[in-house]
Amino acid sequence: MARKVINRRELREQSDAAEARGAGADDAEVEAVEGEEEGGKVKKKKAAPKRKSRAKSTEPARLKLFWGVFNQASKRIAKYDFTQKKQAEAKAAELSAGGKNQHFVAKVKEAVEE
Repeated sequence: MARKVINRRELREQSDAAEARGAGADDAEVEAVEGEEEGGKVKKKKAAPKRKSRAKSTEPARLKLFWGVFNQASKRIAKYDFTQKKQAEAKAAELSAGGKNQHFVAKVKEAVEE
């Protein structure tokens, strides 16, 4: 399907005619505005609003790994350094043998305080 051909000359003539009709009413307003500008008052441009800076992303807290000895209720009984896994397992075996509750060893991550 073909589009309707736009006659730009006719559109231009229509816009010029509309401006001419509106110009008679707006002449007084235009002269008043020009008089203010020539009088020494210069309108200042509005300053652009300041942009908010992006918040720096916080680095995740550093974590250290430990071995924890836990009872059946998942309550931590003891904490050992990561290199002391054998001592943690020995403590869990000792606590399990001494009572009716079983104890187990699990990894625990805790935040490092600087």
